[in-house]
Amino acid sequence: MARGGKRDGAGRKPGAVNKATQDQRDAVIESGLTPLDYLLSVMRDEDADRSERVDAAHKAAPYVHSKLATVDHKSTDGSMSPPVTVYQLPDNGRSNDN
Repeated sequence: MARGGKRDGAGRKPGAVNKATQDQRDAVIESGLTPLDYLLSVMRDEDADRSERVDAAHKAAPYVHSKLATVDHKSTDGSMSPPVTVYQLPDNGRSNDN
């Protein structure tokens, strides 16, 4: 009989929350107004000061809009430096040995 080691299906599932976290989420929802709901209501209030509305929009944005993916700017050889380009000027038959 095998003992120890990894067992399929064992452990907490990805994204599962513990009881305390779930209780906290439930309490916030039962209160009627989540922090995000409040920020959105301030942002939409046309009678509020413009700076308050902008601040509320700025703070609520990460919860409403996803961030853009990062772009890898590495070259094909894995370095961050651009390839070196060497230009050879034509001689045109002139010499600098005067």
